[in-house]
Parts: sequence; C-alpha cells; structure tokens
Amino acid sequence: MANIKSAKKRILTSAKRAERNKSVRSGVKTAFKKVYAAIEASDKEAAAEALKAAISTIEKAGSKGVYHKGTVSRKVSRLSKAVNKLQ
Repeated sequence: MANIKSAKKRILTSAKRAERNKSVRSGVKTAFKKVYAAIEASDKEAAAEALKAAISTIEKAGSKGVYHKGTVSRKVSRLSKAVNKLQ
C-alpha cells in the first residue's frame, strides 16, 4: 500500500474509473449481442434498430475515453457490415 497521500488518492481514483469503464464496456458487449441475436434470427428490422442503439452506445463509450476512436470506428464498421450483409 502507498504511503504518500497523492498515491493513495490515485489508487482510489483509478479503482473508481476502472469500475466505470467496466460498466461501459459491458454495455457495449450487450449491444453487440443484441445485434448479432437479431442477425441470427434473420430479422432485418430488429437488426437495424439494434444497430442504431449499438452505434450510439459504442460512440458514447468512445467519447468518454473508454475506447480509442479507431476501435470505435472498427466496431461500428464490423456491426454495420454484418447487418448490411443480411439485407
């Protein structure tokens, strides 16, 4: 354990941010699963709606700094490509 006050504060801050990031990443994974579930069911409309929600979730995660902007665009691109292949 750290002895310096600022180091103790950084440990607490890091833990708090890691917990928040974990929550955001979990939400992104859930959005992905919803899109792929709609694709598996061959439901174009549901897949399009789930894609719209997933893109919003992923881009919010990117704006919060949870994901790098390149990672965000790659994830959005792959999801869009999968949905478009269905149509």
